[in-house]
Amino acid sequence: MRAILLSGAIALLFSLLGTRFAIVQFTKLGYGQEIREDGPTTHHVKRGTPTMGGVAVVISVVVGFFSAKLLTGDAPSATAYLLVFLLVGMAAVGFVDDYIKVFMQRNLGLRAWSKMVGQTLVAVGFGAVAIHPSLANADGITPAADQLSFIRNFGPHFLGGDGLLYWLGGALLLVIFWIMVTGTSNATNLTDGLDGLLAASSAIVFAAYTIISIWQNNQRCGRPSVEIGTCYEVRDPLDMAILGAAISGACIGFLWWNASPARIFMGDTGSLALGSVLAGFAILSHTEFLLIILGGLFVMETFSVIMQTAWFKITRKVTGTGKRIFRIAPIHHHFEHLGWAEVNVTIRFWIIAGLCVAAGLGIFYAEWVATI
Repeated sequence: MRAILLSGAIALLFSLLGTRFAIVQFTKLGYGQEIREDGPTTHHVKRGTPTMGGVAVVISVVVGFFSAKLLTGDAPSATAYLLVFLLVGMAAVGFVDDYIKVFMQRNLGLRAWSKMVGQTLVAVGFGAVAIHPSLANADGITPAADQLSFIRNFGPHFLGGDGLLYWLGGALLLVIFWIMVTGTSNATNLTDGLDGLLAASSAIVFAAYTIISIWQNNQRCGRPSVEIGTCYEVRDPLDMAILGAAISGACIGFLWWNASPARIFMGDTGSLALGSVLAGFAILSHTEFLLIILGGLFVMETFSVIMQTAWFKITRKVTGTGKRIFRIAPIHHHFEHLGWAEVNVTIRFWIIAGLCVAAGLGIFYAEWVATI
């Protein structure tokens, strides 16, 4: 528990001070955000606001986590290194995207295929290492399981076959990890459209994963007081709790400056990094399908874009004129077009994020109670 508190506190303080430093330096360098022309007109005044603030978030997380491990004299686990790799690797992809936006004055940043290549390299690299037998602990548990999971693992073992079946199963498992990591990183990227929306909602979801990881650590398999039927086969839940606290703390520190009216934007550097590591938490804590509930806000944002795009293409093909379900997507901009103030949309979406997390934690705990 000491390491968890230290990690969160150090990351929060470092983010609070580091983001302020980033605002000053990025303003001097002219790292200003371009604004989409078809977005709400109220956002045009934000043009030129410093972006790439995700750099401060990512550095704060890394400093907070490793400082806590150093102060408690405990070495980081393989699980921790995998999650840090996801965080930093996807932040690098986002940084390149932000850099292009700033210096080429192109709001769309990287071409879609270029961004996907970067995301794929990070996601597949993470997945391949996470399931490698060499990372199994003394109980034979690898960081990632070769089964699907909701709260516990279920279904067939993807790596349970021999020869060709083993390799085909491994390839399919990597595809699932790729979908989760790229999908979640794109979902958080879409959510990052209002001042403070992604920072606060991410802090809430990662706080939930900190709680889940603490519980899994207390109820992990191998502890004398824990029954076999109720224990969790997770490799390093304590390190995930420590890292989750660092991410929540860093997001809260960043929120101090990102709250409306934002002094700095997170940019793709932060949004892609947070989404990818969130998927990593779900994979390594064996709660892959539970992420759909815990991250319900991100799911809602993503589906609003999918529905809008699909309906426009279908109606254009059938009638010759494309029609829209929402005035604009993602859905948070739709409510702005309806006349809601940006801060009202943000706060109400925070409430939605909190309700989704409450539902997810309730389901997680109810499942454990049912096994007693």
